[in-house]
Amino acid sequence: MKNNSEPTATEFAFAVDAHAHVLDTAAFPFSNPEGYRPAANEIGTAQEFRTVLASHGLTHALVVNPFAGYGTDNSCMLHGIAASGGRWKGVALVGHDASDAHLQMLTDKGVVGARFNTLFTGATSLDGPAGLRLLERVREMGWFAQIYYHDEGLLSLLPILEASGVRIVVDHCGCPAVNQGLNQPGFQALLELGKRGNAAIKLSGAFRSSRQSWPYADCDKYVQALIDSFTLDNCVWGSDWPFVRVPHRMDYGPVYQLLARWLPDASDRQRVLWDTPARWFGFDTPGDNLAG
Repeated sequence: MKNNSEPTATEFAFAVDAHAHVLDTAAFPFSNPEGYRPAANEIGTAQEFRTVLASHGLTHALVVNPFAGYGTDNSCMLHGIAASGGRWKGVALVGHDASDAHLQMLTDKGVVGARFNTLFTGATSLDGPAGLRLLERVREMGWFAQIYYHDEGLLSLLPILEASGVRIVVDHCGCPAVNQGLNQPGFQALLELGKRGNAAIKLSGAFRSSRQSWPYADCDKYVQALIDSFTLDNCVWGSDWPFVRVPHRMDYGPVYQLLARWLPDASDRQRVLWDTPARWFGFDTPGDNLAG
């Protein structure tokens, strides 16, 4: 994993950041009383994110509604999608009580998946009949289930996910415990999931797992194992902008540069930045709906 060919602002005609959040407390005040509330320096509006993408040569985005601050209120994310000229898709947070009409409304406004965050009290649980039924409805909508967990969390989620038959997207390289090696049970289960071909992995969040400074070299072997298991047909890249709940300053450029470290070949990066996310998330082919 050598940084032989760094991405530039003009490297690809089309490229997707497949994991970011938008938070705009002026237009959309926080509505979720549960869990972490982002500080003022962790806020990033849709307009600011469009500027960040353009300055780094990325054209499209998969935006994830943040549990922190908004919970199942997806209004801020939907507003950003509507202003993107067809370049953004969304991953919503929904509750067990979401009506079919509500799910259809989200679909009509650009939502293609639902995220399930296992780390915070108050987030929608996948346990029990209610969780399974919600996953089945997610599958029926043609969405995927995006899951966020730490360490061994996948082991308890897999039976539920597999029973539902839903497509799966895993956040942040599965958040492995980097001091426990490749053979830790949760990470091995993730690699086996990748080999089945019905799941995608986000090559993102290395800074959340690493115990080192940039370029987070202690994560390299985990990233390589994921690429080998999922193949580039099921790998996407995300920044995690605007870097909520991190103990130190983060910037977009160094995080984006990690992709060239992991994938020195430009054609491989193109697959991860466009071909695979376009297929998984339904982005328009180049030349379609790119006004705005």
